[in-house]
Amino acid sequence: MTARPAGARRRRPRLPAWTATLTWKAAVFITVMCCALAALLGALVHVSVSRQTVDTAREKALDRLEEVTVAYEAGEPLPPFAAVDPPGLPPALRDLAAVRGQRGTVVADLDGRPTMWAAGPADGRALAVRVDYSLSASTISGLDQAILGSSVLAIGATLLVGSFAVTRVTRRLHLTAQVARRISAGDLDARVNDPRTKDPSRPQDEVATVSGALDTMASSLQRKLQSEQRFTADVAHELRTPLTGLSAAAELLPPGRPAELVRDRVRAMRALTEDLLEISRLEARTEEVDLDVHALGPLAGRVVRASGTDTEVRVVRDARVETDKRRLERVLGNLVANAHRHGRPPVVVSVDGPVVTVRDHGPGYPEYLLEHGPQRFRTESGSKGHGLGLTIAAGQAAVIGAELVFANAPDGGAEARLTLPEYIDFTES
Repeated sequence: MTARPAGARRRRPRLPAWTATLTWKAAVFITVMCCALAALLGALVHVSVSRQTVDTAREKALDRLEEVTVAYEAGEPLPPFAAVDPPGLPPALRDLAAVRGQRGTVVADLDGRPTMWAAGPADGRALAVRVDYSLSASTISGLDQAILGSSVLAIGATLLVGSFAVTRVTRRLHLTAQVARRISAGDLDARVNDPRTKDPSRPQDEVATVSGALDTMASSLQRKLQSEQRFTADVAHELRTPLTGLSAAAELLPPGRPAELVRDRVRAMRALTEDLLEISRLEARTEEVDLDVHALGPLAGRVVRASGTDTEVRVVRDARVETDKRRLERVLGNLVANAHRHGRPPVVVSVDGPVVTVRDHGPGYPEYLLEHGPQRFRTESGSKGHGLGLTIAAGQAAVIGAELVFANAPDGGAEARLTLPEYIDFTES
């Protein structure tokens, strides 16, 4: 036996998940309440009927005792159901009549049959009569069985009706929760559309109130996001024309350091504008993919060479993937650029089947990014960039049906893992 440390708490056994559902709790509550009510009513009926039956049998036995006493005092022979100190008379009743000189009754078994005894004093002995109590006992027993059977039927019927009513409510709650999850995943067109919320004349319960509030919140959020998306797209479009003119004017400047600075800032503004336009298109979900089959290892190598960075490419196991080449190159290019901008060398791009991992050895991703994903215009204080690169990478990965996961390596550094749908050629033997 292992000793338990002092003060250690005993862990409670983990219950199955279905026991936490509202349907299960309602069923348990209904069952407990029905059982308690059935037990209470059954006990009341049993006590009332038993008392009435016993009182009737007692009165009959005492009447017989009165008649037998008169006959005994007159010296007449006693009937078969009466005797003085008869065998089988309960000792307590014998002492009550013979010793204390009082009359009394008691129910006891005689030769296996329930019998009502009545006894009174008779010259220092007990004069007793007996009344067959088996019919009354069977009546009470039948009544108890009828109460038990009707209670079981009532509990079953109540459970069925209660489960049906609770299931209707929980089904609506599950639908509301499902719509809420779809909204949180980005589907702002999802609505509960509870019929009770559309007709103001119909009475609304609590579930309908919650559903209506969720639909109202989703509509308000959708309008705000669409307004923000339109504003971002309009600003980016409006900046394109002056930036084009500014870029042309910068080319006319005489050679020198000032001209280089102007051209560099113009290029940065144009890149920012194009990123904003791309994010607007991704958020509008109007992008169309051009799928084709590509070898992942060579494609990753071309992206690294085009980046002009000192990045190592490791192909553990090459794979053919069905994807949009331009969008995949955009994703990998942004991940490599982010690793060099915010991380530290060495930066390694690994290809292992349909999985591409971009790893650096810098401080790693910030906590907000690991919890909520990349967010535009949100970066750590003192860092360069606008947070658009990873936002675009995540958006383009979603468009091509890939899974992009951001994590920090155990030994330090940021690690972005992109999992693509692998192409399987079933025609090959």
